[in-house]
Amino acid sequence: MGELAQPFDMALPSLMKHIRVLETGGLVESEKHGRIRTCRLMPGSMKGAEKWLVEQRAIWEARLDRLESYVAALEKKPPKKRRRRD
Repeated sequence: MGELAQPFDMALPSLMKHIRVLETGGLVESEKHGRIRTCRLMPGSMKGAEKWLVEQRAIWEARLDRLESYVAALEKKPPKKRRRRD
């Protein structure tokens, strides 16, 4: 844990709280041997988030493609003539 805390400007107890949150979410696993606590990433736990992100990306790419087509169609149309109001 000390190695993990070094690059951050935070006390070890604060880092431990963050690690516990990650453990609760299943993103990290830690174990203690004597005075040494070792952390391990659990990449399999990110599969659900990864799947959702892939789905969202596909949705937004389709929306942006439709927007691009719409804007291109607008640019091709001649501007409407405005009626003058006197």
